[in-house]
Amino acid sequence: MQKIVQIIESLRLDLSDEKRLQSDLETALRKAGLSFAREQALSARDIPDFLLQDGIVIECKLRPAQKMAVFRQLDRYAHHPEVRGIVLATNLSMTLPETIREKPAVMASLGKGWL
Repeated sequence: MQKIVQIIESLRLDLSDEKRLQSDLETALRKAGLSFAREQALSARDIPDFLLQDGIVIECKLRPAQKMAVFRQLDRYAHHPEVRGIVLATNLSMTLPETIREKPAVMASLGKGWL
């Protein structure tokens, strides 16, 4: 998961629109040679932005998202057995616990690439 965080934090992604962010991130993940499905449904309600072949979910969130709503969404994803870890790619000022439902969870700062 640290490799994914490093990739995300090295990019200067367009933060004006979440769909644009997802599209640009998709291009970068493909360039990095990662295998994934975009918006792969885990259930009717749970559709992460990216589900990597190894079971890692990447969820993108831009301000002004509500932090507790974001956490509840990630918690729902972690409930699924095919999810093995979670990466939250965000410009929100928030933290995550080290694990969610005993699955590793990390944040990737979307602002770092602009520093």
